[in-house]
Amino acid sequence: MTDDPDGARSRAAELFEVYGKLPSYRAMMDREGAEGPADLAIVGDEDAVGERIETLAAAGATDFVAAEFVPGEDAARTRAFLKKLTAGS
Repeated sequence: MTDDPDGARSRAAELFEVYGKLPSYRAMMDREGAEGPADLAIVGDEDAVGERIETLAAAGATDFVAAEFVPGEDAARTRAFLKKLTAGS
């Protein structure tokens, strides 16, 4: 969760850079038209993140693992949102 999606995508690009270089991940990103891991990161406010997770579920995803990569208050906000989301399942 963040009100700074561009900043979060920059952080994701930095933290997950190695995945863009691993052949199996790179092949998946190429199929999805993603330049790098930041293009696949789910970032934004509660509405944006919730909509994206719902889209994944509608596409058939049955498991979702979150990798929190935002600092401070955004990290706590992310955990609270995910707890609320899973409590409704």
